[in-house]
Amino acid sequence: MNKQRKIVVGISIGDLNGIGSEVILKTFEDPRMLDFCTPVIFASGKLVSTYKKLYSINCNFNGIDSLKSIVHQKINVFNVWKENVKVDLGEEDPIMGEYAIKSLKAAVNALKKDEIDVLVTAPINKSNVQSDTFNFPGHTNFLAQELEGDSLMLMVSNSLRVGLLTDHVAVKDIASHITPELIESKIQTIHDSLIKDFGVVKPKIAMLGINPHNGDNGVIGDEDDTIMFPTIEKIQKTGKLVYGPYAADSFFGSKNYKQFDAVIASYHDQGLIPFKTLSFGNGVNYTAGLNKVRTSPDHGTAYDRAGKNVANHESFREAVYKAIEIFKKRIEYNEISKNPLKITKPNPNSKRSWQN
Repeated sequence: MNKQRKIVVGISIGDLNGIGSEVILKTFEDPRMLDFCTPVIFASGKLVSTYKKLYSINCNFNGIDSLKSIVHQKINVFNVWKENVKVDLGEEDPIMGEYAIKSLKAAVNALKKDEIDVLVTAPINKSNVQSDTFNFPGHTNFLAQELEGDSLMLMVSNSLRVGLLTDHVAVKDIASHITPELIESKIQTIHDSLIKDFGVVKPKIAMLGINPHNGDNGVIGDEDDTIMFPTIEKIQKTGKLVYGPYAADSFFGSKNYKQFDAVIASYHDQGLIPFKTLSFGNGVNYTAGLNKVRTSPDHGTAYDRAGKNVANHESFREAVYKAIEIFKKRIEYNEISKNPLKITKPNPNSKRSWQN
């Protein structure tokens, strides 16, 4: 990357009937955002003009048909489609889901080609995006297929990082999904991410148990005793600072999470309910473990707020900040790894002043 230019932030528009367009435009209505990044919205100029008028957003954009035409210091809108699209804000519509995926696929394609540096995704509706060509429960699973690496959903705020062993899995299937191999893989992913993406030198990671009270010695399930405990002990022998499993019901209320660089929850709600309670509005969903950087806000399409000009854009803005921050951390880590300081053993026969 040319260090003289700004980081190019690709943005998928999300569900056209949700609040994605509003939080995107409100974020970049502040001209100071363009001082340190160049946004590229994957949608259409006609659509963005419609949203601008609807929300009375005071900003100009540069419509482009080629990513070679990106202009820095401006909001760029890459025309994924050119036809008029009739939006019906607040309504669930499978046609809007189709356009959301068109935007996402175009943005991911640009990311894979290094035509953009990072990707920030506005929320999609997991139901109306399903089709013969897109059969994924969310962004994370699609990105895991398209990009290199082992993906892990990691929720991030200033004071808390929560990763998930299983993400969009039905509660009845959780225990069957959690295996020693999965635990080892996810811990390795989050351990590496903390070092490369967040600059943590020696990560300290907490694991939450699967069952209430970690199963109470098998009374409420034996998965913690047969899977969690022995796997954590095995990982500890490799030198990683991994602890647990901790009973989830008291872990956050006791502020025990503050002792760790990250927490791994066994399933979606076990991790996201406390995270959003503590960090809602400032949280960011980061897909750790991949060769490219992707973030998103910590909320959904919010149909009940769409079109009312009341959506809070702070989480989306934080997602942009976090994507840029992680991108820079990766460059820094790669530079350090490329040129490690050589450790030279002193020659016992050389006559140095310190030997005199």
